Amino acid sequence: MRVTALSGGVGGARFLRGLLAHIDRTPSLSDTTVTVIGNTGDDITLFGLRVCPDLDTVLYTLGGAVHEGQGWGRADDGYAVQAELASLGVPPDWFALGDKDFGTHIARSLWLGQGLSLSQVTARLAERWGLPDRGVTLLPMTDIPVETHVVVDQGTGPQAVHFQEWWVRMRAAVPAQRFVVAGMDRAVPAPGVLDAICNADVVLLPPSNPVVSIGIILGVPGIRDALRGTRAPVVGVAPLVSGRPVRGHADACLQAIGVPATSSAVAALYADFLGGWLVDDSDADIALPTGVTSQARPLLMTDLSAAADIAGAALDLGGQLARS
Repeated sequence: MRVTALSGGVGGARFLRGLLAHIDRTPSLSDTTVTVIGNTGDDITLFGLRVCPDLDTVLYTLGGAVHEGQGWGRADDGYAVQAELASLGVPPDWFALGDKDFGTHIARSLWLGQGLSLSQVTARLAERWGLPDRGVTLLPMTDIPVETHVVVDQGTGPQAVHFQEWWVRMRAAVPAQRFVVAGMDRAVPAPGVLDAICNADVVLLPPSNPVVSIGIILGVPGIRDALRGTRAPVVGVAPLVSGRPVRGHADACLQAIGVPATSSAVAALYADFLGGWLVDDSDADIALPTGVTSQARPLLMTDLSAAADIAGAALDLGGQLARS
């Protein structure tokens, strides 16, 4: 089986880890390969280094090195470098980069500066974390640098701030007026992205932010058309439970684009290509767009086993759609 998944950061990475666990425990899936198309709209340059938060979260999570409490960054990391930068008055101080984490960003920035594409750099980092040995290929959605900015008004008129500043420093407490993705007008899918969608046996949308993760990936010209055209069933996992995000600020993002924070409304964002939609038991009675098959089950990824069960249910729903 060839599985392709569109993923953001923490929620997507934990779902993917569950997917690999489900594959490992299911003998009939032993030859399964997984291609992950990662969001790069969160990318930011800090301290002169290119940081790709969502790609790195997938790398660290699938590589067994993520900080479990945070869901991002490296486990057992220190912050001596950032503390030294702060003592020198070098901003920002609101985005925490660990000492080991700095190594990733230094390597990425060095290789990009030597002329490698982001796809090539990501492949090198994936090798370091053993993803190919597990049948996983990680692709950035595009090799063109893109960055999501948020237009806010803090009393002095509208201004654009980087998404990470709004998400991390402001904690999305300042209402977003709109999102602007710098560089998207020049973006093209990274090598292998469209083929991964078109040649998949099933396409999965993990429970990632529908606006600033999945939504940004869908904004890359050609990706949404590929999802419409693929013969593979497309199955999504709702990122909301009873209208609330499990973590993060998806509700604030949905509010900014005028979409209710409900699993039904999120499904409608994908209605032109979505075939199956996993919702939480608490949302079992919601109405869905015509042609979308729903299935209700517990969606909280409380541990690896629960995440594996959710991923297995998504694959099963995809199989049902394929047979019908």
